[in-house]
This record gives sequence, structure tokens and C-alpha cells, in this order.
Amino acid sequence: MRYIAAYLLLQLANPEATPSAADITKVVSAAGIDVDSDRIDKLFAAIEGREIAQLVAEGKEKLASVPSGGAAPAAAAAGGAAAAPAEEEKKVEEEEESDDDMGFGLFD
Repeated sequence: MRYIAAYLLLQLANPEATPSAADITKVVSAAGIDVDSDRIDKLFAAIEGREIAQLVAEGKEKLASVPSGGAAPAAAAAGGAAAAPAEEEKKVEEEEESDDDMGFGLFD
């Protein structure tokens, strides 16, 4: 993923140029990350002859088919009223526990 990100950053920095393996190595190394040249070679083999816009469009289509869990926020909103009393109970319990230590701990 870091090599793809480096490639895309280089592409954004200069849309008219095509990033090279050396360019990606320079960016990744500048971030303090060890470079795996085999992965860079695999990246270039996978994108050879393809345009970035095409790859991004294909990626968006693939992501659109992945379930995003959109129903979870709606369920959480519906149960929000029930969650409020539970939070109050936790606060009360925390206050009671803080009185038990009387200013010193077991391992002080």
C-alpha cells in the first residue's frame, strides 16, 4: 500500500510525468521506511500500460461492492436513549471505586 501511495503522490505532484521505481524508492526512503524493490516491481507490472484514472475508477467500483455497514449508525441512534442510563451507571461505579484506594495503591 505504501508503494501505491508513493506512486499516487508522485503522480499528483507532476501529472505529466510517470513516476519511476527510483522515484518511489526515494519517497519511501524519505519517510524512513525500508524499501522492498520486489514489491515496487510487482506494482509496475500490475499497472503497466494502464492509466491512473482508469485504475482509480476500477478501485471505486470494487469499493462500492463492499458492504460498508451503513445500518450500524441507524441502529445506534435508535438505541441512544437506552445507552444514556448505562453511561450514568458507569460514572457512578467509577466514583465509588476511586474512594476505595484512599490515595495509595497496592504497588506504591
